[in-house]
Amino acid sequence: MHTRTVFFVSDGTGITAETFGNAILAQFEIVPRRVRLPFIDTVDKAHQAVRQINHTAELEGRKSIVFTTLVNMEVLKVIQEGCKGMLLDMFGTFVHPLEVELGIKSHHRVGRFSDISKSKEYHDRIEAINYSLAHDDGQSHKNLEEADVILVGVSRSGKTPTSLYLAMQHGLKAANYPLIPEDFERRQLPPALVPYKKKIFGLTISAERLSEIRSERRPDSRYASLPNCRHEVAEAEAMMRRASIRWLSSTTKSIEEIATTILQEIRPERLSY
Repeated sequence: MHTRTVFFVSDGTGITAETFGNAILAQFEIVPRRVRLPFIDTVDKAHQAVRQINHTAELEGRKSIVFTTLVNMEVLKVIQEGCKGMLLDMFGTFVHPLEVELGIKSHHRVGRFSDISKSKEYHDRIEAINYSLAHDDGQSHKNLEEADVILVGVSRSGKTPTSLYLAMQHGLKAANYPLIPEDFERRQLPPALVPYKKKIFGLTISAERLSEIRSERRPDSRYASLPNCRHEVAEAEAMMRRASIRWLSSTTKSIEEIATTILQEIRPERLSY
């Protein structure tokens, strides 16, 4: 049973409000019911949002928590005056003090995805996603010189989600290659990767966790067996040590933590936020 309903109200996608709000909510031992209300960009939509928020409060007998990133002051005023929830206006809290400190007005732009047709950063991000998809799981050896980072590790160690996160969140071209038994027999990195060793970052994982993950896809297989997972992990880690490749264990880390560590180590010149 949830302990409180939390609304994320935005005149854009709501991603900023939800990301920021969830980071704050994570500090408390509660089980919130999350409701995103995106594209609240007119007074009429604001009134509808207020009715929904207030109706929820009446049904539950307690205030909802409302995070907003509204930049349209007319729309925001409707929420401020009509909402019976606990309102946390993130732009009002942070943007106005920065305007005072910097001595300039903010753009009051709706979300990070506004004016995408004119945004080079947005198109670079799309190109990075396409690149990462084309170079997933060793599918292609082409254009590796364009990669910002090349992830290596045994199958199911977290390479694909990390690659896509780096592309989607930071606009980086991330290729990834699985280390396979043939590589272990040669005791060398895949030949196609050797010229780009400075871009390589390794992921490893505990054999026990790897066996669990693989068993979800191929139960009772040699691929998922604990002895085989122990062998592959040991060989992969030995190979990365021999090649002096930077690496970390993904066993207990989130994709965000893994990506942050990679960014600190690789320090790519081209980085989007």
